[in-house]
Amino acid sequence: MTAPRLPADLHPPRMDALARLPVFLALKGKRVVMVGGNAAAVWKAELLSAAGAHVEVFAPLPADEMIGLAENPPSGTVTIHHRDIAADDFADAAIAVGTFDDDGAAAQFAATARARGVPVNVIDKPAFCDFAFGAIVNRSPLVIGISTDGAAPVFGMAVRAKIEAMIPRGFARWAAAARRWRGALFATGLSHPRRRRFWQIFARYAAIHPDREPTQSDFEGFLEETTHEAPDNGSVTLVGAGPGDPELLTLRAVRALQSADIILVDDLVAPEILDFARREAKKMLVGKTGHRPSCKQEKINTLMVTLAKAGKRVVRLKGGDPMIFGRATEEIAACRAAGIPVEVVPGISAAQGAASRLGVSLTDRGRARRVQYVTGHGSDGRLPADIDWTSIADPGATTIVYMPAKTLAAFAATAIASGLDAATPAVAVINATRPDETVIRATIADLPQHLSAAQPPGPAVVMIGRVFSRVPAAIADTRPASRAAR
Repeated sequence: MTAPRLPADLHPPRMDALARLPVFLALKGKRVVMVGGNAAAVWKAELLSAAGAHVEVFAPLPADEMIGLAENPPSGTVTIHHRDIAADDFADAAIAVGTFDDDGAAAQFAATARARGVPVNVIDKPAFCDFAFGAIVNRSPLVIGISTDGAAPVFGMAVRAKIEAMIPRGFARWAAAARRWRGALFATGLSHPRRRRFWQIFARYAAIHPDREPTQSDFEGFLEETTHEAPDNGSVTLVGAGPGDPELLTLRAVRALQSADIILVDDLVAPEILDFARREAKKMLVGKTGHRPSCKQEKINTLMVTLAKAGKRVVRLKGGDPMIFGRATEEIAACRAAGIPVEVVPGISAAQGAASRLGVSLTDRGRARRVQYVTGHGSDGRLPADIDWTSIADPGATTIVYMPAKTLAAFAATAIASGLDAATPAVAVINATRPDETVIRATIADLPQHLSAAQPPGPAVVMIGRVFSRVPAAIADTRPASRAAR
């Protein structure tokens, strides 16, 4: 008998190393020193002025563009000193920026600034820089910075162009409205979950109406919608994480992950999926894996309800689609019995993900009349006794077998004995849509032996039917060489 296990805190992998820490400096009213008066210096001086800094430029012979900038700066003042910089000029500077052709002069500038505790940037000379300027998408106060750590500036600009196309210019007005309204919202005395709900309504509306000018009536409307919702009793959302590839998450799934307080995670969910969740959200592993220690379903139900009653927004994150062999009915019933609002966000199923990678339609015209989903094991871990074997033997059906690893041999033998042609094409897909996806193609008679030899380390789905005769050999032959049954 498989021993039960208790829900446990999940500690996702640490953040990957960062080439640069993205930091947004508040420079309004602060002094910045700039050495150089050429075109590169002009652009940086304009950028710094736009951020509200008082820019002091040291250049014996500044370009006409720099003189013009000083006469008409975007925000903070630009003052030109027609001389070289001196050590005392770094006093009280927030940052120092310079442009030099000579590495020796650049090194001296950087050393002098650092000696006075001033972070320094030497334009186009990363070796002398404490910080870097990235490509910018400006929807201020919404500002997006992009850095490639100097490795590929052109690529950074290409990414910037993509983001520019995605972010409407009207978002600047909505971001400005958010800044105006934050204090007023806090003054209402709403609870933290209610305030967060206000901003969710705000963001949803802004995304739909980016070019509208936000008004006070919008604020009042969002506030009314927030305050008239049900009390803060928490909620549960069953979210389908898909078969593994994070890019297959739905937009609604991403929104649910980003608004969750607590995420209850299945064993089979790809770790990369959690990168879309709020970092502050608590993650708990409530694994249910066949033939290994698993959390009892009753404990999972109780945990969901208890957390939601405490006012938490709970996401129950499941691999594939929660409505296909995901115990969704039991979890929905538990929430409804406790009066907890429950929502389901469907996901791409393992069968859909696997079929898309194979390039095979599960309902290929002329080869399949229907698709049927079958579980490979019952509650006791054995082949279910109530499978409709006549239906499995139907040559016009495409059959998808979930959780087949331990019972496929018995499944295949019984299906063949019930009339299924032993030569029917079959495919096992392990870790569908993930980088380590493995595909094994054989007849249904031979597939159990191949799957057993492969000893798949991840979730597998077996698909049976005439439609799989069209699986290209190049796609199917992806078994690890050390394990492949030839």
